Amino acid sequence: MTQDTSGRSASAEETRSPEFHPYHHPAAGWGAAKSVSRFVIREGEFVDGPRAIRKMNHEDKGFDCPGCAWPDDLKGLKLDICENGIKHVTWEMTRKRVDPAFFAAHTVSELATWSDAALEDQGRLTHPMRYDADTDTYVPVSWQEAFDLVGSTLRGLDNPNQAAYYTSGRLGNEATFLYQLMARELGTNNLPDCSNMCHEASGRALQAALGTGKGTADLKDWEVTDALFILGVNAASNAPRMLTSLAEAYKRGAQIVHINPLVEAAARRTIIPHDFVDMALFKSTPTSTLNLQPRIGGDMALLRGMAKAIIAESETDPKALDREFIERHTSGFAAYRALVEATTWKEIEEQSGLTQAQVEQAARVYCDADRSIFSWCLGVTQHEHGVDTVREIVNVLLLRGNLGREGAGPSPVRGHSNVQGNRTCGIDHRPSKEFLDRLATACGIDPPREHGLDTVGTIEAMHAGDVKVFVGMGGNFALAAPDTPYTFDALRQCELTVQVSTKLNRSHLVHGRQALILPCLGRTEKDSQTAGEQSTSVEDAMSMVHLSRGMKRPASPHLLSEPAIIAGMARAALPDSATPWESYVEDYDRIRDTMAKALEGFEDFNRRVRLPLGFRIKQPARELVFRTPTERAEFSAAELPDVVPAAGMLKLGTMRSHDQWNTTIYSDDDRYRGIKNLRTLIFMNEDDMSERGLKLFDEVDITSVAKDGSTRSLYRYKAVPYDIPQGCAAGYMPEMNVLCAIGDYSTQSDQPLMKNVNVRVVPAAPAK
Repeated sequence: MTQDTSGRSASAEETRSPEFHPYHHPAAGWGAAKSVSRFVIREGEFVDGPRAIRKMNHEDKGFDCPGCAWPDDLKGLKLDICENGIKHVTWEMTRKRVDPAFFAAHTVSELATWSDAALEDQGRLTHPMRYDADTDTYVPVSWQEAFDLVGSTLRGLDNPNQAAYYTSGRLGNEATFLYQLMARELGTNNLPDCSNMCHEASGRALQAALGTGKGTADLKDWEVTDALFILGVNAASNAPRMLTSLAEAYKRGAQIVHINPLVEAAARRTIIPHDFVDMALFKSTPTSTLNLQPRIGGDMALLRGMAKAIIAESETDPKALDREFIERHTSGFAAYRALVEATTWKEIEEQSGLTQAQVEQAARVYCDADRSIFSWCLGVTQHEHGVDTVREIVNVLLLRGNLGREGAGPSPVRGHSNVQGNRTCGIDHRPSKEFLDRLATACGIDPPREHGLDTVGTIEAMHAGDVKVFVGMGGNFALAAPDTPYTFDALRQCELTVQVSTKLNRSHLVHGRQALILPCLGRTEKDSQTAGEQSTSVEDAMSMVHLSRGMKRPASPHLLSEPAIIAGMARAALPDSATPWESYVEDYDRIRDTMAKALEGFEDFNRRVRLPLGFRIKQPARELVFRTPTERAEFSAAELPDVVPAAGMLKLGTMRSHDQWNTTIYSDDDRYRGIKNLRTLIFMNEDDMSERGLKLFDEVDITSVAKDGSTRSLYRYKAVPYDIPQGCAAGYMPEMNVLCAIGDYSTQSDQPLMKNVNVRVVPAAPAK
């Protein structure tokens, strides 16, 4: 089967000539300052923009950046900000509005022809809206009418598993808790979330190896470690505040090893904007001491090679392995050692795409360091073998006892703000018995025990007609998910789709037979309820929980908070519920009091969250307490996967541009990769381009081949030569999500294989 998935909306790139000039400047610095200034001017936020910069990520009545979840500075830094965070906040605070008059003037069919950037650029949603099929427009609806439609539709389902409740991870902890409570009181664990597409592999691997689904290292550990290994992370764009930690680590003499098929800007040098002297002197700081470029999917082979070098060295150096730690705190070392020793250097070189000398160089850095941290992101997880790779990271850490002590441990780079808090507070389609038991006792409900649907399962169930109601809390599900045409068809099969959002996006235009747009407050806005102005809590990437309080007047008087919207839907769907939905909305402290009873680690929640910087959720593995079957840290012993592309094929990884946050695209530029006015591109190794007779900006057709043999194609994309291993290629999501088949997900984590797509690239067919 071949699908033509090249259809896309017009964008600015079609009216301006594309440019490519390799980027050689520092990350952040004056380039970031200029970009932010242009953006603030474009959005007209001359007052609130600078105000937000002074309030964002401050422990004293500030608001948490709705972008990445990098931890807040521990020493009271006044400008704990980054370029993308300021853009994200300014984008939310825009003066532009999408009101009933806008919807009356534009049919859904017309809006569907607009680019995604143009849709979000219309501004903030102001009123609840309902789709009117007769006019093909969204029309105003009262909040109560909207809640009644949700409630009556949910009550009319044959069984509660015919509904799915998705969240993008942008919710505060209180809304997250209420959302999962509503779903479970209704009788389903269908709670898909963005973790199913990004870090599910990390959670499953760490849970199996250490008995915790999270990393154990915190920001204090980053400040004292001797070596940082950064795998599959584009920090300058996706976790820009990490640049501060990298620069500080370099200055104090730590080794910093970046492992990525692309040498990203954050792996070279930076000028931190709040270092005013460095800014004035244009003085940059290196952010790496070694860069290694494995082939896409080759990280596991590289790690196996490091282990092989370490074990070989232990034959002559008794300090190479921490034998006491291994004997006292781990299980399965003998089997792992035998597997490592049986793995040949030839196999390691072939699968990693690196030489033995390069791998041994990384191992030398690791052996020379007393304390090491391994940090990784989606470049590691979005593969068939993502769980095995994360477990291999843990294996390497265990070899030298890099766990349970200062300056050491695993440290996954979680995504947009509070995606980690989602799982902590109950958004989990595979909840544990212990969690459900606590929830039942604390909330007086009988939650369902069978596992629910994840993201891929929900899409397949909607497509089959088995899920009839889809509720999306934040995000842009239609574009974020894989196999875009299939996902679109699935959403259109629903009886009702509900999108809780701040801005217009593609998911509002790809809807069920009935559809609602429910506009909510943004992170920057004041949340006033009966008991006064409210704060919400969020959890950062290193398990710190702290409060966030908005600073400005809401974009519309008709907006509701996320807890209020959830409570309104819940009461309409569960009219006889004993859950005090209305009372919860009046005062969020009441929600937190219930969370303190239901969630392990949240005891005394209301007091602890008001402490300076909040509190850190207890991590048993950090204290060498392992909740595994053996009560020890578990070595794994997985065979290396074959990640070498077949003849004539390339391995494609999808990624974000710099001027983009998830599916929100600010412009068609990608400054750190030297691209202007172009998104429909594919980055390729120069030798791979030469083999196909391609030059810069030559047009190509890209065809993916799925596990089941089906194909999907994008046409007339532009080829760009780039420093990437031969046999590998890269391009932007969400445009390239169409190439990832719905059935191409990891059997280990159920994650779509967004960074391991098998593609064929050929010169574009002549235009007809």
